[in-house]
Amino acid sequence: MGGLLQALVGVSEKAAELARLCRREEPLFQLLVAEKTGPDRNRRFLQDFKTLADVLIQEVIKHDLGKEFPELQGHIHGEESNEFRDVQGGTVAVRVCATREDTVALLLSVLGPEQAAAELLADAVHRDVVLGDVTLAGAKPGVSPRDLAVWIDPIDSTNEYIGGREDVPPVDGIAPAGLCSALVLVGAFDRLSGRPVLGVINEPFFRRDPQTRRWQGRYHWGVAHGDTRLCSLSPPDPHPVPRVVLSRAEGAAVRGALGPLCGGRLHFAAGAGYKMLCVILGLADAYVLSEGTTFAWDACAPHAILRALGGGVVALEGALRARREGRAGDPPELVYNRPAEGAGGAERWANRGGLVAYLHPQHLEAVLGALATVPGL
Repeated sequence: MGGLLQALVGVSEKAAELARLCRREEPLFQLLVAEKTGPDRNRRFLQDFKTLADVLIQEVIKHDLGKEFPELQGHIHGEESNEFRDVQGGTVAVRVCATREDTVALLLSVLGPEQAAAELLADAVHRDVVLGDVTLAGAKPGVSPRDLAVWIDPIDSTNEYIGGREDVPPVDGIAPAGLCSALVLVGAFDRLSGRPVLGVINEPFFRRDPQTRRWQGRYHWGVAHGDTRLCSLSPPDPHPVPRVVLSRAEGAAVRGALGPLCGGRLHFAAGAGYKMLCVILGLADAYVLSEGTTFAWDACAPHAILRALGGGVVALEGALRARREGRAGDPPELVYNRPAEGAGGAERWANRGGLVAYLHPQHLEAVLGALATVPGL
């Protein structure tokens, strides 16, 4: 298990470098944007893009984890289809080939004459990642990869990644939008129970090096298995007045219910993964989403880290129903092994009914108490 945790961090680091590389090569980036259609489209946005970076990152993670841990093959799931538009207008299945040269050839079927770009990407795909993280190396919780499955969000907040804004000032440490909210999320869950067990969040665009002006990243990881709780972070202290972070699309009724709890001040940010990261880092005390517009791949990795820190991610609709019916016990948390009945495409894995991500139980209780007054929730 320790080896798997290190492998998850390693593939997230390789993924982050690919994300940075695709943004550095601006002509390549402009060339490689394909609009999602049909069942893969996220209904929240008028336009929802997938990029070659998304697809390639996902396939690299699948390839590297499946090669090192054959028990996981067939149990590594991602947001994206691996089909991409080729230069002739057809489709090509993007994958990691056996050799660098074969990967270059496959990428050229998408990139056309961009030989240098294809070689840069193939070099990043086939390079080995060496981690010097002593704390990570010492993390050895006891669960077998054969009991786990993986959800990948190769680039969460793809629209912010494409937009690439670097000039969005943070509010109380929370960036309302911008490139910093584009994250790599890799989470492992128990195949039988669906509970998140391991989570890695990688921030490819954490800061720029003042000398080279190149982006530098960082990562966070957590383990929640049985009685084991391990994390690269320490639990942050709660704020005296709770901070709640929302999507800009959140409705007026929810805003109105939560405003008094937060001293009349709510925070807003892009990207489900980034808003959960704000809770993990202690910038916010809770993230509330009343709609079913996030998916298993958005929440699995952050959920594992929140559990490692003593928090969690509850299913909002189920939690409010239990509260109104007077049922005792912990509110229901999201699980990651149950597709929604009667749904197709991406909607099979939507977190229907919304969610609340939290660190401190008293904040969860306060948030649920406020939301219980909202008609229709």
